[in-house]
Amino acid sequence: MMVEHDPEIQVTNTEELARDLLVIPNNNVPLVPNVGIIGGTHSVLVVETGLGPSNAKTVLDFATEYAKGRQLYLTTTHFHPEHAFGAHTFAEQATFLINQAQADDLKTKGPAYLEMFKALGAPVARRLENTVVPEPDLTYDHTHDLDLGGRVVHLRATGRAHSKGDQVIRVPDADVLFTGDLVETGQFAIFPWFPPHDTDVSGTRWLTVMQNLAETAPRTVVPGHGDIGDTNLLTDVRDYLHTLRDETWKRRDSAMSEETIIEEVSALLITQYPTWTAQEWIEKGISCLCSEHPTP
Repeated sequence: MMVEHDPEIQVTNTEELARDLLVIPNNNVPLVPNVGIIGGTHSVLVVETGLGPSNAKTVLDFATEYAKGRQLYLTTTHFHPEHAFGAHTFAEQATFLINQAQADDLKTKGPAYLEMFKALGAPVARRLENTVVPEPDLTYDHTHDLDLGGRVVHLRATGRAHSKGDQVIRVPDADVLFTGDLVETGQFAIFPWFPPHDTDVSGTRWLTVMQNLAETAPRTVVPGHGDIGDTNLLTDVRDYLHTLRDETWKRRDSAMSEETIIEEVSALLITQYPTWTAQEWIEKGISCLCSEHPTP
């Protein structure tokens, strides 16, 4: 995939989801995440940085002005470059807090992902100039409740799914959930399945995570990319992953070749979800699930 557009964050059309809770939307621009700004009486939490230092500076400048002297925190939903590879720009101005599994991903896989993304095209390479793979200031293992003053935000590591280090961020008083790339609106789930170099994504674990998240039924869901929605975004991804798994395994267990499985299941899913974009990720999902088996 070569990228010809500039993955630039624009802060001109922020959306207010609740009191002191904003989203800088990605405007459906590829490689631009939805960015959250969550405020309390004494602190403000930023969710995602955008791709590279210049996008991160745009987010930091906006958050600093919005905070009006309140302490800044930063978190990211997972280690992929458009979500986390601007965190170094926040150094000494915000406390970077993430789950330990995501920190491990940054350390072990960050440099390779930086080079891989630079190869996606000149606009991406320009955005990644002078990028430093970040290190967190604080980490937690499984759960962390961050007190912003009159508002407590729940940071929760989900375990392996889209990546090894996925994290969701919930704002209970506003009933808002930030999912990162566990959820995209109107798009087939992104499976970064690139054996032998990267096989951390798990379709079976991802399905379990989505089943658990869907049961919580949040009022508002902020996906990694695409339009903000409600709990139906969670059930849509859950149902898609369920169908992807079942249709793949049914054919695999009948000794069908992977090439034929990809052909048949892709056609079925495109028919079932005719308006969804990024069809190229269906094949990756099928290949991933062909390698997985039910948990005993």
